[in-house]
Order: sequence, then C-alpha cells, then structure tokens
Amino acid sequence: MQTFELKPHPSFQPARVRSISVRWMELPDKRLMLRYRLDGCEQLVVPAYRGRGRGEDLWKTTCFELFLYDGEGRYREYNFSPSGQWAAYGFSGYRNVDANLDPSQTPEIAHESGNTVFVQTVFLHQRELEGAQSAALAAVIEETEDRPSYWALEHPGLKPDFHDPACFRIPLASAGER
Repeated sequence: MQTFELKPHPSFQPARVRSISVRWMELPDKRLMLRYRLDGCEQLVVPAYRGRGRGEDLWKTTCFELFLYDGEGRYREYNFSPSGQWAAYGFSGYRNVDANLDPSQTPEIAHESGNTVFVQTVFLHQRELEGAQSAALAAVIEETEDRPSYWALEHPGLKPDFHDPACFRIPLASAGER
C-alpha cells in the first residue's frame, strides 16, 4: 500500500480544498483499489449519480484520474466520476487518442462525504496495469462558483497538463513481481 499526495497547479488554486491524497493498494483478489481523499470539501461540486457505465467529458467537473504509461510513448487514461460513470482512452503518443478502451471489468466507483472530507474509492481489475511501467494520478476539482483546480503529483508546465510524460512518476512492478 502506498499513499500519494497531489498538489494543485499554482495557476488554479482551490477555494477550500486543502489537500488530496490517493491510497494505492493491490488487493489479494486481483483488484486495484484507489482511494482519493479530499480535505476541505465544503464547496465541492459533486456530480449527481447517473448510473454505472461509460460517460463523456467527465473531466469538465469533479473527476478523479489514473494514467498508465508503457515506457514507449503509449499510455491509457481512466476517468472516474462521483456520478458513477467512468471513461477510458488509449493514446499512441502525447495527446494522440486512438480509441475508447473497455476495461477488463467495469470499474466500481463509490464515494462518501462528511462535513469537510470527501472520499472516492475506485476498484479496477489489476489486469489494467499490464504493460504499464509507470503511472500518474490526478484530479479535476470543481468548487462552487465554477472554480476549477487541477491536482497532480507534479505540474511540469505553466498550464495544467496531466498528459505530460513528466507526470508519470509512480514506478510500477512488472506483472511477475506483483
């Protein structure tokens, strides 16, 4: 189990959100659990439940993300919305989307919220990690009054860009080492 701290992009500071951490755990039942914890959710915009399944443009409001990089320029992007919807895309190079991806199993997404803490938990099958050498974690956060902030492990540029290869900072073990 590892926990990663995300940072807001300096040009898009949040209103009330103080921190976002992500707990990464590969479970014995061959699932990957990602638990995104947001502290300071008083003004968080949480999309309404829309049912489980593929969605589009999830990143236009509060959305949590996972990127998996193969080390040769190709990568996969997964978006997980509090609405219950998800999206997955394959890229052959920087921002060069090839197609929608179908995960080996439908992602499970659940969230809970208190007065100041919002937690979203995502379960994926560990097969999604196959072929990946590194990963990136990110979040797009919308707060009231249409105030977005963009969170990642690192922000290498002047604009938020989760696709930048410098963002893929989490080394992954090969399948034989899992």
